[in-house]
Amino acid sequence: MTFPTIDPVFLRLGPLEFRWYGLMYILGFAAAYFLIRDAARRKQLPLTKDDVADLVFSVALGIVLGGRFGYILFYNLSYYLSHPLKLFAVWEGGMSFHGGLIGGIIAGYLFGRKKGLGFWQLADLSFLPAPIGLGLGRIGNFINGELFGRTTDMPWGIVFPGGGPLSRHPSQLYEAFLEGVVLFAVLRTISGRRHPDGAIFWTFIAGYGLFRFVVENFREPDQQIGFIASVATMGQLLSLPMLVVGGIMLWRLYRGQRPR
Repeated sequence: MTFPTIDPVFLRLGPLEFRWYGLMYILGFAAAYFLIRDAARRKQLPLTKDDVADLVFSVALGIVLGGRFGYILFYNLSYYLSHPLKLFAVWEGGMSFHGGLIGGIIAGYLFGRKKGLGFWQLADLSFLPAPIGLGLGRIGNFINGELFGRTTDMPWGIVFPGGGPLSRHPSQLYEAFLEGVVLFAVLRTISGRRHPDGAIFWTFIAGYGLFRFVVENFREPDQQIGFIASVATMGQLLSLPMLVVGGIMLWRLYRGQRPR
């Protein structure tokens, strides 16, 4: 299959360019606002509309800053040490999910302390809509023709503009489906039932770790890193601890609910 001709810029106003990838971030944060507000109302949490807006803004800022510095630290530190002015060239790309995750958790923790809210309740609330943002972000990656997969002879393989003449896995769409649609369905199901505080958060951590680890087997490794020890990618090394720790924490949470 030939990569569809999609202009990564959906709107031009003079010198200004508005890109699909940026729009996906905006849509993800907007969806987070409405879902968090609805969940807070159902659970009767002391959060006003303004509180929810402040929470989304704080976590969004943490995600963007953490994602940027996470990419620099995990994926291309030597380059940015040699080109320090490039630290701020976010328009050239370079975001890390794992860094964004850390930044979002820190921002949510600080917000919770300020409002006097329990961390696990707030974590469950904040991470319920996270798969929507992930799924939209992966669609943005697909539109940009970046983060494509390894070569394949499967009939749904795509020849990406930056991937040479060979057909490749559309791994961005695999991730959009697993990390976005499937993971959101799982979290939404849990949220509609009685569950211990922290269950949604740790389900997200374990679920993302599992899906990312699996899809990395189809995704082309980062060019500047390649395979680590000729076995795993950086994404797998960062995701495996999420799967293990998330699984252990879920086991402990639900084990604690059993009658003794």
